[in-house]
Amino acid sequence: MKASDKNETLPPLTAATIKRVKEGVAAASDRTVREIIAKTLTQLEARTQEHPEPRVSGEIRRIVLRSLIHAIFNLKVENPEKIPPTPAILAVNHLHHIDPLILLAEIPTHPFYYVVGDARTLYNKWWKRLILGFAGGVIPLARIWKEEIAVIQAAKAGNQDLLDLAQTIEKIVPTGGDVQTLRQIDRIVLGILAQGDGIMLFPEGRLGSQEGQLHLPLKRGTVIYAMRAGIPILPVALIGTHDLYLRKELTIRFGEPLNFAQTTRPNRQEVDIALEKLQDAIKVLLPTNYQEPNEKKLLRHFLNHILC
Repeated sequence: MKASDKNETLPPLTAATIKRVKEGVAAASDRTVREIIAKTLTQLEARTQEHPEPRVSGEIRRIVLRSLIHAIFNLKVENPEKIPPTPAILAVNHLHHIDPLILLAEIPTHPFYYVVGDARTLYNKWWKRLILGFAGGVIPLARIWKEEIAVIQAAKAGNQDLLDLAQTIEKIVPTGGDVQTLRQIDRIVLGILAQGDGIMLFPEGRLGSQEGQLHLPLKRGTVIYAMRAGIPILPVALIGTHDLYLRKELTIRFGEPLNFAQTTRPNRQEVDIALEKLQDAIKVLLPTNYQEPNEKKLLRHFLNHILC
């Protein structure tokens, strides 16, 4: 656990939180999950024209996802003409695990966009591993969850009921903050961008808890990657995905691309200025008075939990 995590707002320790932590610990201790994460990262790092990463074509991926998403939801796309025809980083607010699938159903297939996501959420169920093994296009991040940090802190504060769980977390769950892991992810992301593909990032670093609001501060990696690669950031707002049900109207709203001067080693001031611009650009796209529709919410529980 990094020292900076102590200053971040942690989720409350409810029964649902504890259940999620136990499921996360089970995934972290699953040999199959660990092997898939390691294999995927190795393939991505070795990705070249001579050794391409196994993945389905962008066209097939979009056709399948679009058919599925449009069969379940009413999807509205605003300002798609703002999507750059060249590689970019999509910086998106994050309300639900389904968010990347909704975006991939609508964005162009060229360049091919990779999704950076939480490894244990991606691979915690056999059918997810099967689908992702076929489709490819994901960069799994093996990292500690905020819920797990909350358990550790509660145990250290004297909650004996959580002591065993906290010790297990500290023993087997990777923090994701070690230098070796960070450098590997950097090499993968910058290699993908250098070879003409794009990246989808969620700079909040976690799921948001309310429509129309960003979880701040945003993570700095999005603007650092954009500056180092010399490519634009496209701000994107997803609206309506926090609470899902059959035929709900969801909106994808694209903003104006942000361009920053390319530099191999951006300094803190440059990053902070760029991050503030990105934050403002996403905020402008979000609704200020979102109201959940008052209508029948069929399949609500199923759709809200299937990808957890």
